[in-house]
Amino acid sequence: MAGPGEFELIREYFSSRFQTGARPGGVDSSVVLGIGDDCALLSPPAGKLLATSVDTLVADVHFPATADPYRIAGRALRVNLSDLAGMNAEPLWFTLALTLPESNADWLEPFARGLAETALSYGITLVGGDTTKGPLSITVQVTGSCQTPLRRDGAGAGDIVFVSNQLGAAAAALPIVLGEYSPSETQRQQADTAYYFPEPQLQLARAIGPYASAALDISDGLLADLGHICEASGLGAELRLDNFPVAELARSMNAENALETALTGGDDYQLCFTVPERHLDAIDKLQLPITAIGRMCKEPGIRCQLNGKSWLPHGRGYQHF
Repeated sequence: MAGPGEFELIREYFSSRFQTGARPGGVDSSVVLGIGDDCALLSPPAGKLLATSVDTLVADVHFPATADPYRIAGRALRVNLSDLAGMNAEPLWFTLALTLPESNADWLEPFARGLAETALSYGITLVGGDTTKGPLSITVQVTGSCQTPLRRDGAGAGDIVFVSNQLGAAAAALPIVLGEYSPSETQRQQADTAYYFPEPQLQLARAIGPYASAALDISDGLLADLGHICEASGLGAELRLDNFPVAELARSMNAENALETALTGGDDYQLCFTVPERHLDAIDKLQLPITAIGRMCKEPGIRCQLNGKSWLPHGRGYQHF
């Protein structure tokens, strides 16, 4: 079914859904002027830093072009919110640049609904953007505020390396998402959640904020992303993988390569962070879903041990080019 023109599209599917802001319970007073003018006018929180990040998702690169647009919208915003979690920033506003092959109401309605529901659940407001015709792609820019940001360059030698929850589910989900594997119902549900509805670790970031020395979100695979902390901090890392938190879906899809999938697969959107030893008791008392996997060291590079022996993975993480 054919859809509206550009300005009608914006008004019908986006302005009307975000006109009062996305804060649970009412109007977002930080938005002085939102969608509909040349620029949004925003009122930053007093005494806080602004954190901003942008990601582009391209059809058949970052999601199947034929996927449910409701799910696409949830994924597009959630993966950007994960960047805010990696910096210990609270979500404030986002913009959307949407490139569409055609203005199709049957696609736009569930996409806009998914975007609005996701935004509301995380308290972030759409304040502007752009629409244009072309191959399907979605660019989301998020802005948040932080008092004490977590950066990549703060780790020290001897700091303990942690990861949140479990890794490897999203990478293991890919054959299911692409229709290349016939899953069980449990596997299908796990794949859908891991790939389209990753949970930005915003609350966990707030909890570790006073104690962590460095952090980032895991998007390209743990080994690749931990490598960014190592490089920024001028250090290396030694990992002990005996009790590594591998996701159930990775184990059920390919038990033999599950650990490799968890270390290099990407799209987890969990947190990797480092904690000085003096804060370990405080971290332990928080009873968070985290696992200590190794230690930062002065020697460059990442070295892995499994069952007391040196272990070398075949891959190093997702490559964008």
